Amino acid sequence: KMNLHQTSSIGAPSAQAGNRAPCFQPRRRHTRNPPSFSKHSIANSCVQGILPTATYAVVQGSPSRRPTVAAEASNSPQTSPATTGTLRSSFDDDEEFDVIVVGGGHAGCEAALASARMGCKTLLLTLNLDRIAWQPCNPAIGGPAKSQLVHEVDALGGEMGKMADRCYLQKRILNRSKGPAVWALRAQTDKVEYAQVMRRVLEATPNLSLREAMAVGLEIGPNDEVRGVRTYFGMTFRCRAAVLTTGTFMNGVIWVGRQSMPAGRAGEAPSVGLTEELVKLGFETDRLKTGTPARVDSRTVDFTGLEAQPGDPDLRWFSFDTSVHVERPQMTCYLTHTTADTHKLIRDNLMETPIYGGWVDSKGPRYCPSIEDKIVRFAEKSSHQVFLEPEGRNTPELYVQGFSTGLPERLQLGLLHTLPGLERCKMLRPAYAVEYDYMPAHQCYNTLETKRFSGLYFSGQLNGTTGYEEAAAQGLLAGVNAALRAQEKEPISFGRETSYLGTLIDDLVTKDLREPYRMLTSRSEYRLLLRSDNADQRLTPLGRDIGLVDESRWAAFQAKQARINAEQERLSQLRVPEGSPVALQAEALGNQKVARSVTLEELLRRPHIHYRVLDDNGLGATDMSFLEKEAVEIQIKYAGFIARQQRQLEQVASKSSRKLPEDLDYMSIGTLSMEAREKLAKVQPRNIGQASHIGGVNPADISALLVYLEVQRRRGEAASQPSKQATPAATASAAQ
Repeated sequence: KMNLHQTSSIGAPSAQAGNRAPCFQPRRRHTRNPPSFSKHSIANSCVQGILPTATYAVVQGSPSRRPTVAAEASNSPQTSPATTGTLRSSFDDDEEFDVIVVGGGHAGCEAALASARMGCKTLLLTLNLDRIAWQPCNPAIGGPAKSQLVHEVDALGGEMGKMADRCYLQKRILNRSKGPAVWALRAQTDKVEYAQVMRRVLEATPNLSLREAMAVGLEIGPNDEVRGVRTYFGMTFRCRAAVLTTGTFMNGVIWVGRQSMPAGRAGEAPSVGLTEELVKLGFETDRLKTGTPARVDSRTVDFTGLEAQPGDPDLRWFSFDTSVHVERPQMTCYLTHTTADTHKLIRDNLMETPIYGGWVDSKGPRYCPSIEDKIVRFAEKSSHQVFLEPEGRNTPELYVQGFSTGLPERLQLGLLHTLPGLERCKMLRPAYAVEYDYMPAHQCYNTLETKRFSGLYFSGQLNGTTGYEEAAAQGLLAGVNAALRAQEKEPISFGRETSYLGTLIDDLVTKDLREPYRMLTSRSEYRLLLRSDNADQRLTPLGRDIGLVDESRWAAFQAKQARINAEQERLSQLRVPEGSPVALQAEALGNQKVARSVTLEELLRRPHIHYRVLDDNGLGATDMSFLEKEAVEIQIKYAGFIARQQRQLEQVASKSSRKLPEDLDYMSIGTLSMEAREKLAKVQPRNIGQASHIGGVNPADISALLVYLEVQRRRGEAASQPSKQATPAATASAAQ
């Protein structure tokens, strides 16, 4: 099948090339259902009773593969241009890569690092090398559900958690009054330092090259496989896999009131041409909107009447790598609020905003609304919180969180002056909204590889998400699978029950989302199992297997798990008598008498008894950090709830993991509702679990689908045994 952008004469080995394998020979297409995965036996090391191990897939017994470009470059002898054949005469070695990542945001950085660390020669293309890993909105990492994603990225060997720990201005735990399943670490970061440090990390990574360029098209081979990326100035970089992480830049337009200009974000040009090329290749596209508030000069703010929001004294970390745990002075944030004057000014000028004025109809993020949306949707509220947060240690800029607006710039300063403490503030940057193209993610498999072309991956805001953390998590998965594609290995994927990352990906590829997607703890039905404290237990063994966790990190992980397991065993054995100091303290804290000799494990199960009680009485472990002690306490205190959710998970997993045939014709299954047939045919789920999460597919449809599959299975078995006479009873049973 010829494609609009099909290349010619690519991959034909020349006679002079000797025994060297051609770089771009046609390769077999991966099936939708990755075959022959082994169960990843995490339970053997640390997580017995936490998660089923069948959901972590690693290739077993893979045959020898053709080396990657990076490996070829190091192993092959140097050849002169005259003897390298057609391919070498047209393209230099520096322009051939295993993986190309388009976009230098948070998704792009994680994708490029993952690919390079797995041994693939990787190129990162970005519009502006000085804006790598930039934080154009709030310079903060973490928060509810987002912090779990950051912990998981770190556990797998990603970089975002380390970056937040290196560059934080302030850290706080949110939802501390609730259970540990929804505790959320949030860090305010120095946006300039964050970008500079991330660039240094990228530049120091072997196998990774950076280049400033605008991608405008793809080279597609005769087997619908990606073979290269074309740039605006006419360069073509060859590759075996490509990851697109374009953020808000594809045909981006920023709006301030009625005024607009082409831009991916303030001060930066948009990416043009790539959307049109993707549409020509058959992809569906749509528009989304997001926004960012004004920045004000902290030297012009009166903080005396504002509520201070200091960082937490008991410092916590995103990364499980203790080498980046370096304490820094924390900066204070402040809380103010809207007033009646604020609300009046907004109501009087609603028609001056892009959304209410009607000249922009793209959907914005539901869970991060503009201040005018808050005033309209929550008209009964007389005030809304507004946070003033520093953007760096060496800049006076303050981020006015919760105050994004689409009002014209001429009204924005007056609006800021209605806030207590900001009556005389100076505005450094106006608020603006940005509208951009995205590709609905139902066009991807749960590996983030597109369904139309092998070796092409979509990631980050291009998939319709909002937030740095969601982007980084997708980038890591896409980068890993792009590297595995280049190495001709099977991809990895994550189920909802394994991680917040798995929940995120499952939601994206099974739901037809038409508004920016934000990760929430309520989106995970297994959040008691998917806590921040056990992210390394769940995912670090997998990160080790795919090559992202090095020897020192692995040794530290094993030592930590050994300490935790030993401490749990000690607490289950050590008993204290009635009337002992620790028993009396437990009675006073919990208003419940200790009437007999009890183990320390039994004391920790009590609601108001924490590990520090053991430390106060000289009964705590001396070789463990407070975070490790906390992990032990959580495992003990919630053991019953964890076991119950584990049983529920195992019951669901038995049906959810059933594979669906790749060529299943849903439109021919008359027992499904018409809506279910249309949605299933559009999404093409890989298994029953994915099918059950698709909007418009109800439990009755899933039951009908299971019956249909069973009938087809029995008919297939009967057809494969023609010599065996089918009895009337067997025929009737199959029909049922």
